[in-house]
Amino acid sequence: MKHLAQSLVAVLLPLVVSGVAFAAPNIQNGKAIDQAKCYACHAKKTGFGNGDMIYTRSDRKVKDFARLKTMVAMCNTELRLDMFPEDEADVTAYLNKQFYKFKP
Repeated sequence: MKHLAQSLVAVLLPLVVSGVAFAAPNIQNGKAIDQAKCYACHAKKTGFGNGDMIYTRSDRKVKDFARLKTMVAMCNTELRLDMFPEDEADVTAYLNKQFYKFKP
């Protein structure tokens, strides 16, 4: 057991120290993913051909940052968008900065 703990520390410590494990979201990547994987579906759902309208409509389902994260993860899973957790974080950060302005 002691060896396992030492091994985990040896593997994880460099990641934490380098910032890889806690990297800040990449807003530009989030925007690119939103445009490539989300916009067209949302444009269809609104019926107006504007995918951004789903984020700004008066009856939107997202009311706080936690719900935004949940919705991005749900879309990723349900629609099999093949985003990594880092990509989900990037999309969430982009949408929050661009549309929602929630306090994370």
